[in-house]
Amino acid sequence: MRQFGDVQLEQHGHVAVVEMQRPPYTFFDAALVGALADALDFLDELDECRAVVLAAQGRAFSAGADFQAESGQALFETGSERSAGDLYRHAVRLYRNRKPVVAAIQGAAVGGGLGLALVADFRVVCEHSRFAANFVQLGVHAGFGISHVLPRIVGLQHASLMLYTGRRVGPEEALRMGLADVMCSAEQLRERAIALAQEIASAAPLAVESTRATLRQGLADAVGRDAEVVAGDLGGAHPAVLDGRLELPEITVEGDLGAVGHRDVRQGEAVGHQGPVDRLARPEPPTQVGDRDRQRRGRGLRLLRGHDLHALQRRPHRLLRARRGLRRRAGLH
Repeated sequence: MRQFGDVQLEQHGHVAVVEMQRPPYTFFDAALVGALADALDFLDELDECRAVVLAAQGRAFSAGADFQAESGQALFETGSERSAGDLYRHAVRLYRNRKPVVAAIQGAAVGGGLGLALVADFRVVCEHSRFAANFVQLGVHAGFGISHVLPRIVGLQHASLMLYTGRRVGPEEALRMGLADVMCSAEQLRERAIALAQEIASAAPLAVESTRATLRQGLADAVGRDAEVVAGDLGGAHPAVLDGRLELPEITVEGDLGAVGHRDVRQGEAVGHQGPVDRLARPEPPTQVGDRDRQRRGRGLRLLRGHDLHALQRRPHRLLRARRGLRRRAGLH
């Protein structure tokens, strides 16, 4: 058993279980993603490991980044070791690992948490599993390379539906669209994920690694280039990794994600995505284009710091930008 920060490794024969230990919602930051990358780098050099199971403690696989916490605020500190740029560099490292990964999704995988789930080659789900790319509902571009990786997994049409609407996807729908590969009960989830990893590990390891490298060729580089598509969109922070995690998943006893919403930290009032936007922060009219650009980026930054939350709610140009990116990757532009 080996520890990398809040990430623990446990060996099961030729399978290593990589467990994120931040219950109950597994909010991530640069430190956690970096620890995950360090763990996978370590396993890449370990001959005894042929496959990996990625799992988490608590009720959610990962609810993304918590911008109300100090670690979430640090994402905006340029030059900080916990900045958004640093987090994104670690995310690209996750896609460069060589060993096959099976993710055990025991609850919500929301925002950047969905991005973590997509790092895996396969996803095992249960009745409590939920997926959501809720970025456009918060007025930001999809992060963690999701706009590039998701279409590769589920196809352009399913990916467009998830990214344009931010809708939740349950386990049955995820299985139908290819977002999930195995469905079982919550009690069997970890066991089934390990069993799938052991099946992979029973094959010739060098052949598996070379086949995987061919299938995923260029993926890490493409995820890295995603940062350039949205660079500067939020005043210097990388919105490609700032996943809009301003909500707490309301998970019921039955494991449903519930009504995904955000929390208005100015008034301490829960605001659902479906409700009308009744407060809009209107800035002073810009005098020139440069002022307008700076104003827009500044308002985006204030949103992710918990201020002027409604001002960027459902901003249409962000939705159009996500649409253009998807269509460009599909060769439609």
